[in-house]
Amino acid sequence: MTTQTDSPVDWVGEHIKRYVESDGAEGHDWRGYPTLLLTTTGRNTGAQRRTALIYGTDGDRYLLVASHGGAPEHPNWYRNLLANPEAQLQVWAEKFTVTARTARPEEKPTLWRNMIEVYPPYGEYQGNTDRDIPVVILERV
Repeated sequence: MTTQTDSPVDWVGEHIKRYVESDGAEGHDWRGYPTLLLTTTGRNTGAQRRTALIYGTDGDRYLLVASHGGAPEHPNWYRNLLANPEAQLQVWAEKFTVTARTARPEEKPTLWRNMIEVYPPYGEYQGNTDRDIPVVILERV
C-alpha cells in the first residue's frame, strides 16, 4: 500500500485538511485565489505527495506555475511530475486523474499572462530567479 503525505509546511497542511474535510468549501479560495490539491508520486520514494496550489484554467485544462516563490530550484511537486506525469487533482469536491506536461516555449507566453492575471506575484517571482519558471498544463486522463 502506498502512503500519502501532505505538505510538511504547517499552514499548507492545515489548508489541505480544511479543503479535504469540506470538499473545497473551505480552502478552494485562499486569500481570494483559487486553489486545488495536487497529488504526485514521489520520484525517489514512490509515496503519494499532496500539496495545495493556486491554479488557472485554459479551456478544460488546468494550469499551475512551478514558481517555488522565485527560489533558485524547482519545487518538489514539479520535479515529481517530470519523473511521473500522472497525478491526481481535487478541485472543490471533484477528484480525477490528470497527465501533466510543461508548456512548450510557443505556448508559454499566453499561459503565463493568464496565470499572472490569476496571481500577480508570479511576475515578481520570475524576477527573483535566474531559472525560467515553468507553466504546467494538466489534462484529464
